[in-house]
Amino acid sequence: MFENLWLIPLGFVAGVIGSIIGLGGGIVIVPVLTILGIPHTLASSSSLFAAFSNSIASTASYAKQKRIDFKNGLRLGLFSIPGTILGAILSGHATSEAFKILFAIVLAASCYYLFIKRNLESKQTVLSAKMLVASSGISFFAGILSSFFGIGGGIVFVPLLIIGMGLLVKNATATSQLILMFSSASGMLTHTFLGHADFDYALLLSIGAFVGGLVGARLSLEIKENWLRILIITAILIAAVKLIIDALGI
Repeated sequence: MFENLWLIPLGFVAGVIGSIIGLGGGIVIVPVLTILGIPHTLASSSSLFAAFSNSIASTASYAKQKRIDFKNGLRLGLFSIPGTILGAILSGHATSEAFKILFAIVLAASCYYLFIKRNLESKQTVLSAKMLVASSGISFFAGILSSFFGIGGGIVFVPLLIIGMGLLVKNATATSQLILMFSSASGMLTHTFLGHADFDYALLLSIGAFVGGLVGARLSLEIKENWLRILIITAILIAAVKLIIDALGI
């Protein structure tokens, strides 16, 4: 375990970023582990352990700040569970090359989300029966992404909460952490049942992510997002390009 202590600061950085932007730390953890040659199933499962730890810390902090919509958060979290089970199963059948290319696409989508986030506007929305049905389907899809890639699903949940359910951005990112408690928990349990987990990796990343979640939740009240967004987008795009290069053997 001692030679892997570097996973603690990795989890911390991922936890801070994941807590602030509501995407989960998987967009940091999974590219790093995958580029270092860690099997994608191990990277995804380890990331979900960290995401669960991070979501507990973040949710506790955001609950004190009264920024969480518990009704919508619990509903979407429960809807995501079947998708996370399917996502973990599909992850075990994907080749390393296919995973890297698909994850590079997800990273690019994350960058798009970060780029347009400041332009997302909340609107007062009355949830109709159609919207409830649509949100359940979207949550199921987000659950698949969450467990397959180990990213938590925030890239789907945050825009859904803002555009579809009328939450303010600061409340949507906080509520997303509550949802990630459900999606990451069910995903990590399924990955563990399938034999994908390494508990040394999971423990060390979780320790860092928990502390990072507490720090990120506090920083989210003060930090200016513009520079952080630019830095994150740059790092993610570099990781995406690297994953594609590795997958294609260039």
